[in-house]
Amino acid sequence: MQIKDVLLAPGNGAFFYDDQAAIRSGAIQDGFIYVGEPITPGFTSLRLPASSLSVGLVLADDIIVWGDMMGVQYSGAGGRDPLFETAQISELTSRVLVPRLLDVDASGYLDACAKVFEPFEQKRLPLAIEYGVSQALLRAAAHLHRTTMAEIVCSEFDLPLPTRRVPIYCQSGDAREINVDKMILKGVDVLPHGLINSRQKFGVGGQTFMEFVKWVATRTRQIGRPGYHPVLHFDVYGWIGQEIGLEPQSIADFICKVADTVPDFTLNIESPADFGSTQAQIENYAKIVSILDSRGSSARIVVDERCNTLEDIRLFAEARATHLVQIKTPDVGSIADTARAVLLCKENKVGAYVGGSCTETDLSAQASVHVSVATHADMMLAKPGMGVDEAFSIVGNEQSRLLTMLNRRRAQTENVV
Repeated sequence: MQIKDVLLAPGNGAFFYDDQAAIRSGAIQDGFIYVGEPITPGFTSLRLPASSLSVGLVLADDIIVWGDMMGVQYSGAGGRDPLFETAQISELTSRVLVPRLLDVDASGYLDACAKVFEPFEQKRLPLAIEYGVSQALLRAAAHLHRTTMAEIVCSEFDLPLPTRRVPIYCQSGDAREINVDKMILKGVDVLPHGLINSRQKFGVGGQTFMEFVKWVATRTRQIGRPGYHPVLHFDVYGWIGQEIGLEPQSIADFICKVADTVPDFTLNIESPADFGSTQAQIENYAKIVSILDSRGSSARIVVDERCNTLEDIRLFAEARATHLVQIKTPDVGSIADTARAVLLCKENKVGAYVGGSCTETDLSAQASVHVSVATHADMMLAKPGMGVDEAFSIVGNEQSRLLTMLNRRRAQTENVV
């Protein structure tokens, strides 16, 4: 067997874990912290430094390949796994995963994932474990076959070698204005996120949010290079529904009103409302999508909350309950399921956005790039962190290196023929 040892190394995520329920309930922001009592189980304060756990597979030639486990920023919310605890995840990995990894053929990626991620005590393994270990297995297969991770994905899913880049989406965090300027100057494809996660940022009747949307469009024209025309993508964390109500017609009316203020741009609205369950989310998002489509609106709905696993994504895509799915990689679990999710979206003519979280790491971001490019995702998140510069360089440079290597591989193949 190619794996002869497994290493675990505790580490840091790039941002923080936040108690979304407490923030939605009106927690006050004081500088960088939120003040108030935690609501979500596991949180000892409303904002905690993100932690991670690296898993290293020691291969027969003593090369060590790594993957990173972590939770997402709003762990324990919207049907997600609970807060990531390094000690608990480390113990479970050592006890259950290590014996499986030492007994698996790492050269066959999907088979290895299937065997390693079998249920434990009749339950699915924590998704963070699947995510980190699947990255390490992908790197192991790439090393053993002397290829890129993207080529492993293409081979396993019978896909052609990719030739085009995937548009990159940056998120601003709370430093909205400064980070929007950075994004525009760097020519980011999709911007700005906005972190509209409180009543203060959304405003009465959504007025503060609408003013911000108009400002972003105006700023793009003011300082963007000639011909620069990004997609505008705002994550409102359910606040349209919270402020305006959960009637799909009212939500669609508001979204159309926002889109009308920036008629020259494609507008993505992520998480317009949280209807409390996956089924309710599907039914009501489908109504909103239908209304927007019937009006010929330039606005598109993006689903995040209540659409976590591959099965959730299947349900939303088949019901056309969204225009674009955020495939939130740590919530999906195995990164092989992220590839499956993109292909599933394409089969159902729904947009596939390979996202994730600001709490991730450089390694998980790079692995996500390979899957995104291999499967021709419609866009991918610049991650980790909220600083724009670091995430954009990590994801953008990895994509550039990957496409350059694939072009060389293609040229070599053509020369042989």
